[in-house]
Amino acid sequence: MQRVAVVTGASSGIGEATARELAGAGWHCVVVARREDRLRALAEEIGGEVDLCDIGDSSAVEALAARVLERHPATHLLVNNAGMPARGTFLDVGLDLVEHVMRVNYLGGVWCARAFMPGLEAAAREGGAHIVNLVSVAGMVSFAPAGAYAASKHAQLAFSRSLSAALRGSGIAVHSVLPGFVETEGFPQKDVLKSRLLRRFVIEPEDVARAILRAVEKGKQETVVPWFPYRAVGIAQAVVPGLVGRFAGMSDYRSDSV
Repeated sequence: MQRVAVVTGASSGIGEATARELAGAGWHCVVVARREDRLRALAEEIGGEVDLCDIGDSSAVEALAARVLERHPATHLLVNNAGMPARGTFLDVGLDLVEHVMRVNYLGGVWCARAFMPGLEAAAREGGAHIVNLVSVAGMVSFAPAGAYAASKHAQLAFSRSLSAALRGSGIAVHSVLPGFVETEGFPQKDVLKSRLLRRFVIEPEDVARAILRAVEKGKQETVVPWFPYRAVGIAQAVVPGLVGRFAGMSDYRSDSV
């Protein structure tokens, strides 16, 4: 049986690395993003398919799902990876950006899950289906210098946990993957983070891609990448939020990177 995976935000970074990792494990990938040239090069490399979509547009997501499900009525894996940065505190970030980052980072995953649900349900009847929501440690810890981004990721984590509960027993497993700082084209952490301590814990997209595949294969509901120090920080946020808030307030992006 051919296992079909839809990976959004696949033109670079974590999405691109995930498509390669999945293809290496035998998955047939439909890679989705807005940059056609990048997607076509990747699809040719891994033997996948290309579909263009702006995940921040609900009508475009519905059209995407209709096209993919016509070709593949059963969708065995949906990776909601598409995302965007939003640097700036809530005192200075543009309000249009606040709205846009919520559409892409949070609502896009909601729209994709709803639109692809018929394909996921069909795959569940064949033996099982999976949704991976690529959240972030920012979904557990509020990072003031990227307030709108953190808010969108908090919403995405709540959505992922709620969806997991709603689908329990359906044959569709929901996995939340929460990476820390990852060095990608859209998130060049090593260049923009001011803190030397935080720069020490920056990881690569391939680290996250391997964690995504492990989560699907081993049925892990929530995965923090890497476990240390980010899981400890997440626990501290819940137990001593004031202390974590003070630390986050001392962290920032370099002024020459904005």
